[in-house]
Amino acid sequence: MRRAVLERETLETRIRISLALDGGGNFEVATGIPFFDHMLAQLARHGGMDLEVVATGDLDVDLHHLVEDTGILLGEAFAEALGNKAGIERFSSVDLVLDEALVKVALDLSGRAYLFYDVRFENPLPLGAPGMDPQLAEEFFRAFVNAARCTLHIESVRGKNTHHLLEATFKGFARALKVALRVTGDATVPSTKGLL
Repeated sequence: MRRAVLERETLETRIRISLALDGGGNFEVATGIPFFDHMLAQLARHGGMDLEVVATGDLDVDLHHLVEDTGILLGEAFAEALGNKAGIERFSSVDLVLDEALVKVALDLSGRAYLFYDVRFENPLPLGAPGMDPQLAEEFFRAFVNAARCTLHIESVRGKNTHHLLEATFKGFARALKVALRVTGDATVPSTKGLL
C-alpha cells in the first residue's frame, strides 16, 4: 500500500499527517479551522484516499501558517507515498460542478512544481469560525504543489457562492488526483526520461 506518516513542528504549527493513497475515502481531520477540515475531508473522500490530519497552530495570529504548513506536509506525505511513480496514469483533468460553480482542474505528477490558480470570488468573505479567508486555498495548493513536486492548474469558469467555488476546487483536485494516481498495470515510469 502506498502510505506515509509524517510530522512537522515549527514555532507556529505542529502537524501530524497519515496518508494512504489506496484507501477508501476515510478521514479524520482536526485543524481547528472547521471550513478547512471540511475541504480536507472532501479531498480524502473524493480522492479515494485515507487521510488523518491533526494540526494545531497560532490561529490567534492568522490562519495562514496552519493552512500553508498543512499543505507542505501533505505534499511531502503524498510524494513519499507515491514513490517512484512507476505504472501510474500521471495526467488527468476534471471539470467539476457544484450548483452554479464550475471549476476546471488539470494535473501532471511531473516531478516539477508549478501552480496556475485563477479562482475568482464575487464576495470573498471568510468562511466558518474562525473565518477562513478564501484566498488561503491558493496558499494551500501552492504549498502542496511545491512539496509534492507536481504541476497543477485550477481555474474557475463561473460561480457566485464562495463556498461552492472552494468546494468544487477541492473536489476537482481530489478527482484529478484519483485518476492520475491510478496504476495502469504498466510497471514503467510514464516518461521518456525514465524518471519523474
